[in-house]
Amino acid sequence: MIFIMPSNLFTALVVLSILRFLSVSVEAQAPTYRYHFCSNTTNFTPNGSYQSNLNLLLSSFTSNATRDIGFYYTTAGVQGSTAEVVYGSFLCRGDLTPKLCQECVTTVAKEVVQLYCPLGKIAIIWYDECMLRYANQSYLNRMDEAPRVSMWNIGNITDPTRFTQLVAETINGLVAPASNEPSGAKKYATKEAAFNGFQQLYSLVQCTPDLSSTSCVTCLRGAIAQLPGCCTGKQGGRVLYPSCNVRYEVYPFYTAEAATPSPPPQPLTLPPPPPGNDKISSLIIVAIVVPIAIVLFLVGCFFLRRNARKTYAALQEQNVGNEISTVESLQFDFAKIEAATNQFSVNNRLGEGGFGEVYKGTLPNGQEIAVKRLSRSSGQGVVEFKNEVVLVAKLQHRNLVRLLGFCSEGVEKILIYEFVQNKSLDHFLFDSDIQVKLGWSSRYKIIGGITRGILYLHQDSRLKIIHRDLKASNILLDGEMNPKISDFGMARIFGVDQTQGSTRRIVGTYGYMSPEYAMHGQFSEKSDVYSLGVLILEIVTGKKNTSFYQSDRGEDLLTYAWKHWREGTVEELLDSNLRCSYSRNEVIRCIHIGLLCVQEDPKERPTMQTIVLMLSSYSVSMPLPEKPAFFLHSKAELNMPSVASGSSYQPTSSSVSCSVNEVSITELFPR
Repeated sequence: MIFIMPSNLFTALVVLSILRFLSVSVEAQAPTYRYHFCSNTTNFTPNGSYQSNLNLLLSSFTSNATRDIGFYYTTAGVQGSTAEVVYGSFLCRGDLTPKLCQECVTTVAKEVVQLYCPLGKIAIIWYDECMLRYANQSYLNRMDEAPRVSMWNIGNITDPTRFTQLVAETINGLVAPASNEPSGAKKYATKEAAFNGFQQLYSLVQCTPDLSSTSCVTCLRGAIAQLPGCCTGKQGGRVLYPSCNVRYEVYPFYTAEAATPSPPPQPLTLPPPPPGNDKISSLIIVAIVVPIAIVLFLVGCFFLRRNARKTYAALQEQNVGNEISTVESLQFDFAKIEAATNQFSVNNRLGEGGFGEVYKGTLPNGQEIAVKRLSRSSGQGVVEFKNEVVLVAKLQHRNLVRLLGFCSEGVEKILIYEFVQNKSLDHFLFDSDIQVKLGWSSRYKIIGGITRGILYLHQDSRLKIIHRDLKASNILLDGEMNPKISDFGMARIFGVDQTQGSTRRIVGTYGYMSPEYAMHGQFSEKSDVYSLGVLILEIVTGKKNTSFYQSDRGEDLLTYAWKHWREGTVEELLDSNLRCSYSRNEVIRCIHIGLLCVQEDPKERPTMQTIVLMLSSYSVSMPLPEKPAFFLHSKAELNMPSVASGSSYQPTSSSVSCSVNEVSITELFPR
């Protein structure tokens, strides 16, 4: 006897079985590590009081991870006692159940010390599902934007312009609902938006619940401003701050809130089959085929989602895990470089910089490279040269030229970079034959890319770096006119908390150097900001700053721009080639930002993060600029005293020569 199950019951059982299978499969996944930061300047003594209190702190996290809010901040140790107090917290992704939150926190609490930060007093670690943090001082109710991490999905998106616009609209729309949650509640919001008939955009923003609404808004706005620099054209991206995070993907990476279930359908009364018909009725066939189709669809969705997760995970392992541990991994043979450049043929010569000549080369696998052959008089030692190589190789950003390797054999010191298709920015700005080809939209994109690249150097890279020679000839343009900052031969590394440095030798290019650096040897992030301001004004006007020194007008580009700003005729500054096609608001905004950057007082100049915000959001109010710094306008050689290291400056008889033709002043001793 054959028993045929009623179709609606059969369908329900099959669907429930599949959903249970998918649910179990997802929940069975272990928390996914993404990134960690450990302070390398503040360590605790093994088996000391700090480690003892840290162990107590971490053990308390597990028992408190089932709180509905998904956030917990506590301390271990007694303030005022000899034992060191440890402050710590965790934050789970807003959609996680208490059980999944506890699983993630338990995993991270075990691994943070064992695998990632064995001796650090300050640590923060991010997983897909949760974040854990501890320090030797309180940070409750404090908005922290550093350290910060940017990550992106390996897949490219079709129609990136429309997708970027959709991401901006969607993720910016989540800031208000997340930040307006009351104190003590989850400051978390998600949204789905249709991109095309096949892809859906999933977006998430979240702040730690201890932040005020204002601080949450500021934190999220700052994180969102980082997305264009890392993730434009990518299927997914995220920015992680200690106090907030933002993320978007084209697959569901969070559990959406369950919708109110619709009432069950009324039982369907089936008519009896015709007498004598021994075939299965069409209704029974439908009852069998439909559940099978549902099964196949759900299983397919599950595996697509899992593959998407793996693609993203693989990218992060590549970007975060594969650090360069030995300099030998980057070394090229001199013979290989000679062959690639056809024995450094004149026909392969691309140009000459402050440190040597640059050649185009082609490796045996067909990859095109740019080869910078440093002059033998550069004065840099082998050890310092290799250290610089490792430093630059660790810088990974779409707006920085990527270093592929180096060669150091005998007196030869060579740097191998990715080949960038177009020439440097100065050729497009100041060469009258091709000047017209650089339209306003391209110039505005170039300004945005340069600011994001400098922001990465100042705040987002693992090392805080001051470029010190930012100028048009050091901005290369790829085939899509995306800017890439190059030439790090004069760059300086800053400590995490360092804000200013000084030097006895002035390096850089006259016209781009800030007055405090040119005259006193003081350099900081604001030195690069000043150079950026000059560069922005050059991009808008199409005029070279140093070209003014060849005239008898007795003014430089800054004076020229300031005069038009004061007279309300800023649009007259615009390159005449652009007068027929440009965005008035964007032009005025860029001139405004440029003048803010070149103010004489470094404290009045905006930070790079503020500049990125100013360019990306018209809701950011900008102060009126003060009178810019002015240099001497004589064509004669500019004499400046050497500057002693430290805070006291003692003029000597030596001088630094700054030429008008933009030749870089190089530092002729190891840094």
